[in-house]
Order: sequence, then structure tokens, then C-alpha cells
Amino acid sequence: MFRRSVVAALVAFVFLAGCASLPPLEGRVETKAFTDTGDTILGRAVTQVAAAHPGKSGIYPVPDPRDALAARLLLAAAAQRSIDAQYFVWHADQAGYLLLEALWQAAERGVRVRLLLDDMYTRGLDATLAAFGTNPNVEVRLYNPFPRRSARALDFVTDFERVNRRMHNKSFTVDNQVAIVGGRNIGNEYFAAGTGVAFTDLDVIAIGTVVPDISNEFDRYWNSASAYPAGSIVGPPAPSAVEELKRQFSSADADAESVQYLDAVRSTPMVRNLVDRTLDLEWTTARLLYDDPAKTLDVTGRTDVLLLPELLQTMRRPEATLDLVSPYFVPGEGGAAALAAAAERGVKVRVVTNSLSSTDVPAVHAGYAKRRRTLLRAGVHLYELKATQARVPHGDSSEVGSTGSAALHAKTFAVDRTRIFVGSFNLDPRSAQLNTEMGLVIESATLARRLGEALDAQAPKRAYEVRLKPDGDTIEWIERTPSGEIRYDTEPKTTLSERFKVELLSLLPIEPLL
Repeated sequence: MFRRSVVAALVAFVFLAGCASLPPLEGRVETKAFTDTGDTILGRAVTQVAAAHPGKSGIYPVPDPRDALAARLLLAAAAQRSIDAQYFVWHADQAGYLLLEALWQAAERGVRVRLLLDDMYTRGLDATLAAFGTNPNVEVRLYNPFPRRSARALDFVTDFERVNRRMHNKSFTVDNQVAIVGGRNIGNEYFAAGTGVAFTDLDVIAIGTVVPDISNEFDRYWNSASAYPAGSIVGPPAPSAVEELKRQFSSADADAESVQYLDAVRSTPMVRNLVDRTLDLEWTTARLLYDDPAKTLDVTGRTDVLLLPELLQTMRRPEATLDLVSPYFVPGEGGAAALAAAAERGVKVRVVTNSLSSTDVPAVHAGYAKRRRTLLRAGVHLYELKATQARVPHGDSSEVGSTGSAALHAKTFAVDRTRIFVGSFNLDPRSAQLNTEMGLVIESATLARRLGEALDAQAPKRAYEVRLKPDGDTIEWIERTPSGEIRYDTEPKTTLSERFKVELLSLLPIEPLL
């Protein structure tokens, strides 16, 4: 998404204009997570269940999209002291307004709500954010904002080094007791709502020792030099702004698809089970890794502010298996060489990414495609998700979101089926060097094995297997169907013009931006 905007800004001709400046941060009040929340509903539940697992974190995976929205809505409803939400994208659609209303309702009953949004995709949301911020218990901050609200492309020209760096982090923490971390932004496509493309994604619910670390990460970004009070950027609310916001809430609630969707959400027992202390958590060691927010403003190439070196050290060198799932997979020359070396020394390396037909950013596919032969010759197993893959239904096929096209969005990888990373980090130069990222490294043979088994069972069905023909140079794509294998000599389900566009993009020196 963001990559598409960057590439468009680079190739489009715009008239240069003087720099628009950001407002000063003087007067911004520093706030931090509440620590005295043990007497809340969630605090009492967590304290009792965690007492038997000192020093550990309870982890619960959430692959199902409706469960993922249900968890956020129900946790917001259970909040008594605070909600801290940090996201790259928050859409003004059904899912976006349902969750924004849940935050508003929490604030109305006295819960402190801090909402930190990257400013890249807030276009059209200024009035909504201004109205939302009128609640005395709500504060909204925009991360690395654009001074020009209606001409953002000009900021790419006049202030490219800064606005090219985005906050890609994703977390949702309630009462400093329960947190959700993973790959999902907030919008219909991340929760199988609406009728458009659905993203295949993964979050985890976390309680225990890692949650204060997640709150500390939020505080560092919230109080960083890149987080601006939204009011100083979007301006004051209109006289009728709150009434319009409530009208949007009512419209989202009354929407026929939302009603059906919320009925399914209400049947989700996840949060009730957490409060009742019956949720099937895995208690283990979980470590939060994240980029220092200084990465956004630092252009000197310092490595001490980067997540990637720490991630590689924490995950450790694979000895037997390496399973990688990344929607935007651009390994670069060095990454491709490292994966090839692992495969050549006997590690079973599998990569699942988007096909050209399922990706939303052809430029990223171009960056990946130029490394395919290197990886395949070394023995790396490549799978590319089919665009025609149906959404996995929560119930029967008549339910909302049960059909349609899918695209991969999960960012996870497992080493030796003993430890797994779940978070926002893509295996590409943008995540490594430009955007800020976060995620959990979880010591869990159960989750790592589950990922491996899911790839064993689902990759051949839901993705094309990419192989080299016997000549060692020609690529083919294999689709396995109930009636047998179908082999393709070109990128499946794509047009000549789409493939030509990717070839052209692969010639441009844009890999560091992808």
C-alpha cells in the first residue's frame, strides 16, 4: 500500500513548492501507561491465572479474522482504566467505525483512550479524528504527520527523507493487562468484513510479563518527537462534528452486513473465557522486539535503533527448518544469499508470499521476482498465494465474508519448529531500514509446529508451488487441484501487461524503498 504511494510519488511529475512546517511540540503533555490496574476485571483475571506461571507470558493465537475483531471489541467493552491503540492503518469503513465506537463508549464511561496513528493513510479522516478527540478521556496523536493535508504528494518532494519513514507498528492494550500484537491493521479487509478482498493474517493475545513491555513500547512512541497531537494537525472540530461522528457510528451499527457480523462477534467466547480463566493459553517465554522511534528521524544509518539485528540474534541460526510467511518478501541480494546458504547446508527453507495476481503492490513483486532463481537453485521452497483462494468461512458459506478473493498479510516465521515471530515486520528493505516495526519472539514448539503443519497441509492447496524446470533456468508454477496438477509457464492468472509492468519495475533502482 505505502510502497505504491512512494513509487507513484517518485515517477509522477509535481511542481515543487516551499516546505510546509510542522507545529511545535511545546505544550504536549507526556503521559504513560497506568501501572495500578490489578483491581480491574481484567487485572483480577490475569493475576489469578498468572500466579501459577511466574515470569512467563500467556499467549493465545488469533488466526481467525472475526475472532480478531471480536477480541478488540470485547476487550474495549471490558476496559476500566485505559486503552492504548497503535496502528499504521485505520480505515473509515464498517470495521473501522465499529472499533472506533467501542473506544468512544469506553471513554464515555471514564476509560482513558490513547490512539496513535501513522499519518500515511488518514486522508479523509481529519474531521472524524477531530470529533473523536473532543471526548475529554480521548487523546489522538498522529505519527510523522504531513503538514499539507490535501497535497501530501508535495511533502514527498520537499521532505522525502522524513515522510518516507512510517510507523508500521500494531498493538492494542487494555488496562495494561491484556495486549493484542500482530499483523492486522484496522479495516474490513483485515477482519473478513464487507465484500472486498480479505487478508490472511495473524495476531496473538498476550498476558503476563510481556504486557508491561508492550505498554512501554507504546509510551516511547506516544511521547516521541514524531508523535503530534492530532488537533494541531487536523484543526479544530466543526460545530456539528460530534453529531456527525455519532451518525457514522449509528450507520455502521445499522448496516445489514454489520448486524450480521456483530451477531457472529457476540458468539465469540474468547474474552469471556479469559475473564473466567478458562482460555487455553500457552505459558512460555515471549520477548517483545521493536525499533526505537528514533529510526523515523535518524538518517545516519545507525544500527542501534533497529529491530532487525536483535531479531536475527533472538531467533538464532536455523539448524533444521525455517518457515517464512511474508506478504511483501524482498530479500535483496544479501537476504537471498543468506537463505540460499541455509538451504545449501541442509535447512528446509520454505517461503510463502503473494503471487503477482494476489499482491497489491506490483513493485514489491518485482523486487522479489528477480531473486527467485537464486533461491530455487539453492533448494529453497517457494509458494505464492492464489488470488482466487476463497476466504475461510467462520461458519457456513452464507455468512458475511465467507467468499471472495484473498491476499496474504501475515508476517510470521518459525525456526526449527521451536520458536516463532509474530508481528508487523516484513522481510523487505522497508521494514529493515525505513519503517518502524514491532513483534513478539515466542519460545513455543506448539505455535512453531502449528505453523509448519499449516504450511504442510495448506500451502499446496492455497498457493502455487514455484519450481525450476529440468533445464535449471526456466520457472514454472504448479497448481494442485482435485482433478490434478495444472502447470503454468508464466505468472498464473495475470495479463501480459501486468507481467510487462513488473519487468519494467524490476529494472528501476527502487529496491531499497520496497
